[in-house]
Formats: sequence, structure tokens, C-alpha cells
Amino acid sequence: MSAEWIIRPAERRDVPAILVIEESQFPEPWSKAMVLDEVSAAPNRRYSVAVTPTSLVGCLGLMFVEDEVHVNTIGTHPEWEGRGVARSLLDEGWNELRARGTRRATLEVAVSNTRAQALYRHYGFAPVGIRKNYYQRSGEDALVLWADLL
Repeated sequence: MSAEWIIRPAERRDVPAILVIEESQFPEPWSKAMVLDEVSAAPNRRYSVAVTPTSLVGCLGLMFVEDEVHVNTIGTHPEWEGRGVARSLLDEGWNELRARGTRRATLEVAVSNTRAQALYRHYGFAPVGIRKNYYQRSGEDALVLWADLL
């Protein structure tokens, strides 16, 4: 958390603001229906948002599979990049994961997204493979990253 924002569970009313982040950050943003499904899909999903008194500035989506978690999405509103929003979302999420006994985490990231890769390295993620042409619109490959949480 920060003096500028708080982190709370995502709600259906957050979907429009989450879509703004999706569309600004990802070459293949999720649709409204997909985001609604994800935000509503408890208990094996956990979506949290970083909010200021006036706006939603970041989101983190996690999917649980047994003792592992997949980072479905993490994004920061472009006007808030570089201020630590993603780190505070991950810090808060990682605290919850440890409390649940989650052992490992995985995610995919575009090979060209070196800024995100640096963030993920900070949380112990390391590359274990490549998914060729993972991003259909651009044809870009994705790095598959894993981290041990315990």
C-alpha cells in the first residue's frame, strides 16, 4: 500500500476501469465478458485493485490451481506507471499466497517487455521456456516464468 492508493478486492463495478488498463497495456486485451467472468470466479480466482480516492490505478488477477497460482494479469494505468503500483499489488498478493500455502507461481510475459520481466525477477520469477507466437495479433513469443514462493 501507499499513501496515494489502497488495495482492495476487485468488484464488478471496477470492470470498466480494469478494461481501460487492459486496453492501454496489452496488445491483446481481455474483453468485458472475460474480465467480468474473472472478477466473479471465486474461489479459484483472486482479483485485487489499487485505487485512489478518484480512480482505479492498477489491477492484479490470480488463478489458483491446487498449490500453484497463475498470474493472469497485472497492469498499471499509464498515468501511474513507475510509482510502485504493481509492486504493491504483488506484495499484497504474495502475502495472501503465503497465507494460503501456495508453493509456486507462473506467468507468461512478452519477450519484448523487459520492464515487466525486471519486476518479475524481483519476485523470484525465472524463465523456464518460450511459447512461440503466443500473442496472436503480433506473433510475439512469450517467456514462461516460474517462481517458488516458500
